[in-house]
Amino acid sequence: MTTPTELSDRSLGWLRYLYRKAHTPDDWNRAGRPHPHWDDRSDPPMASWPRFDLTDSGYAMGLMAQTTPAWREPYVAVLDQLIERHTGWWSANDWLTQFGHDPDRANYPDLYRFLIPAELWGKYDVPGWTANGVEPWGIQMDPIAADGMLFYKGFFLVLLGLRSMIATDDRWNQPFDMIRDGEHSFRWSHTAIASHLAEQWKKRPQGCHCENTKVWPL
Repeated sequence: MTTPTELSDRSLGWLRYLYRKAHTPDDWNRAGRPHPHWDDRSDPPMASWPRFDLTDSGYAMGLMAQTTPAWREPYVAVLDQLIERHTGWWSANDWLTQFGHDPDRANYPDLYRFLIPAELWGKYDVPGWTANGVEPWGIQMDPIAADGMLFYKGFFLVLLGLRSMIATDDRWNQPFDMIRDGEHSFRWSHTAIASHLAEQWKKRPQGCHCENTKVWPL
């Protein structure tokens, strides 16, 4: 079997699309708004947030870089745009707005029944409701440091790891600010996030929480 050494026309079109999408200006800080082309509708209730589009868009850069490693610059440029957005408030808007138990959990559509134990229907938060602030954790405004939000920091590490695999510099291993919402601004780096998540796994061998109360087993 011959290993491909060039991108197909379809892959080139996808690269062109992602490059244009990533470089279209928008603002992921709290006072701004992501561009509508960042998907916030697909796969509810768990994945209908624009940050999932960032992560899903990054996978192609890793695959393409293995085929055409000499094209490092455009791949890194796209990943930098994805990562930069993931540092903004809108990357964690679920965690930063969904406090306590879901007040609408008695009105979920029947489609959600397969996600909720039958005996708890109407009294249980659906996966996707992050429940920041429920006991025993309390409100934790830093989505990286939080006991929950495994999927947030885990997928962010995927983006950072793809960029580290392709790039020749170590830009995101220098401290950078996340969320940037007044007093709620938090400084992290690629290594610091990975080390923190590793410590969370060590302390909780049964698994870390994605949404509060919902452990993701190892």
